[in-house]
Amino acid sequence: MDLGTGCGIIPLILLLTKPVGHALGLEIQAELASQAIRNVLLNGLGHRMDIVMGDIRHPPISGESADVIICNPPYRKVSSGRINPDPRRAIARHELLASIDDILRAAGYLLKKKGRFALIYPAVRLTDILVRLRRIRLEPKRIQLNYPDVDSGAKLALIEATQGGRPGVEVLPPLLGQGNFSIACRP
Repeated sequence: MDLGTGCGIIPLILLLTKPVGHALGLEIQAELASQAIRNVLLNGLGHRMDIVMGDIRHPPISGESADVIICNPPYRKVSSGRINPDPRRAIARHELLASIDDILRAAGYLLKKKGRFALIYPAVRLTDILVRLRRIRLEPKRIQLNYPDVDSGAKLALIEATQGGRPGVEVLPPLLGQGNFSIACRP
């Protein structure tokens, strides 16, 4: 399940490259939900992926129904930075329609026991997200930091948590640039 799926690109990639049986995308913006449905159909995956239009704060999906949830949530609080004049981009980048707490509560509600939740979040907010995950019994299990290059500090954190998991986190080797998609890394 992809919370805030947008055009559906992440679950589509997973369906095409990983052993995923079925995917579901939840999207609040009608235009993006429609685009996601078109993308599913254009890729011939209508039998393996569904798009549901709905609000993360009140998911129109049964609780404890997902084995794995992914999310690329808005990175910025409402009061931080300039809000993009394009409403779609503003909603995707700022916590306008759903806060990070709303998203985490939805993930906790929708995940099956021992289900996994994966998200990407700004490295500068790493402590905030780890504390919040634990509060709702999503135990951080793996973290990988992404660095734009060898001379910069970490920009993003990829985090995987388990519903009701035991304490203990594995910190994975850093990603440089775009990981496997980088053009070149300095030796």
